[in-house]
Amino acid sequence: MNQKIAVLDFGSQYTQVIARRIRECSVYSEIMPFNTKADVLKKQGVCGIILSGGPASVLAKGSPRPDRKIFELGVPVLGICYGLQLMGHMLGGKIVSSKQREYGFGKLSFKGSSELLKGLESPLQVWNSHGDKIEKLPEGFKPVGTTENSAYALIEDKKRRFYGMQFHPEVAHTPRGMDIIKNFLYGICGCTGDWTMSDYVDRAVLKIRETVGDKKVILGLSGGVDSSVAAALIHRAIGDQLTCVFVDNGLLRKDERKKVEDLFKNNFKMRMKTVRAEKLFLSKLAGVKDPERKRKIIGKTFIEVFDKAVKSIGKVDFLAQGTLYPDVIESVPIAGNPASLIKSHHNVGGLPKNMKLKLLEPLRELFKDEVRALGKELGLSKEVLWRHPFPGPGLGVRVVGDITKKRCDILREADAILLEEMKASGLYYNVWQAFAVFLPVKTVGVMGDERTYDNVIALRIVESQDAMTADWAHIPHDVLAKISSRIINEVKGVNRVCLDISSKPPATIEWE
Repeated sequence: MNQKIAVLDFGSQYTQVIARRIRECSVYSEIMPFNTKADVLKKQGVCGIILSGGPASVLAKGSPRPDRKIFELGVPVLGICYGLQLMGHMLGGKIVSSKQREYGFGKLSFKGSSELLKGLESPLQVWNSHGDKIEKLPEGFKPVGTTENSAYALIEDKKRRFYGMQFHPEVAHTPRGMDIIKNFLYGICGCTGDWTMSDYVDRAVLKIRETVGDKKVILGLSGGVDSSVAAALIHRAIGDQLTCVFVDNGLLRKDERKKVEDLFKNNFKMRMKTVRAEKLFLSKLAGVKDPERKRKIIGKTFIEVFDKAVKSIGKVDFLAQGTLYPDVIESVPIAGNPASLIKSHHNVGGLPKNMKLKLLEPLRELFKDEVRALGKELGLSKEVLWRHPFPGPGLGVRVVGDITKKRCDILREADAILLEEMKASGLYYNVWQAFAVFLPVKTVGVMGDERTYDNVIALRIVESQDAMTADWAHIPHDVLAKISSRIINEVKGVNRVCLDISSKPPATIEWE
């Protein structure tokens, strides 16, 4: 990998988006703490630096600052929103609080030519989100774009290759934003676009071989996208040195164990150990209704079962996980990073103390879309790569209330019908997630001439980009009618189907 763009993170909600947009241009990007030292960046050979936006004001005491020496590295620097104000402030300009906060759509009018604007015509629609603005430019800078509320919405110091923009080019609300980013990468930083997935596979395979040597690796296979791609990549690198462990906890989708075994054991010819632990999990969950207790029991039991499986395999040195780049960014708070910790991810944060294995995380540099591209390169099918997310606790958080084998079986059948009809209608790959939920209530119904008193199934079908927010999907009524009719007629014990039409927020996607 010859070229890298460093994105210094000042806590913007869009920092990950910036990094992803750069990679979409076939250029490798890496998010780094805002206070990363200039000599570290120099040692890594970055060919450009982007200062992200952020929630702070440069006028506030203690607001985050980068190493001043980054401006002496001789590489292009692009400041976005807070990054622009930061550059202006640190290089001798004047920043003031704007009397009128600029938020939402705006029009960028060109005021001269710039390499950033190559191939674009004035005015451009842009997305603003800021309170402060530049009142006086630092020496050497000139304005090349204005908006309704900012005379210095786009500035540049062509000689030093320093650029700043008050708006956000990385978001979809700035339609030509990708062109601006490409102009910075190719025209200003001199990037050639060598970040391709086929190249990544070759590099990753070599790295895995160097890291592992002749040692053994174990991987907990769930059948989900991340663990499946990690397994395929590691297997390509070290073959039978990898053993996959699949734990059937009784909380899986219909025929999940068979599908996983067919793909990895029979198709990819991987070493695979299947542990059937349905009775153990269900016995420990008996009578437990609280969702958090369910999660903890399932997690603790999984570690115990997995640990036992590892010991039965023999000498193992590495535990492989499908940790992705967003998991790392969101889960590991960096000292001094102004971004708040978003979540604790199940793949990040270390291993159980009694499991003395080294971690192998071959996907930790990749975003989800890149993982799918990698999986395609490795020969995994669309069905595997684009399957809907499935929670770690499985049906344990989709059976509301008590978890029993009977309830899980009913839910499995209903869920299978839902997914089958979503695929038949061509809607499956158009939504983020579709699944059934078992409700711990019974209702009166009529089947034939007989009164029934049976269970209720709820359908949850949502549209989303990243699962941070979601809206219920407006599925055609005839499709919903067919799903409902099939579930009630084919799944014994169900006489009513409901549709969940809540958005996130305030509701979550999963019910528990």
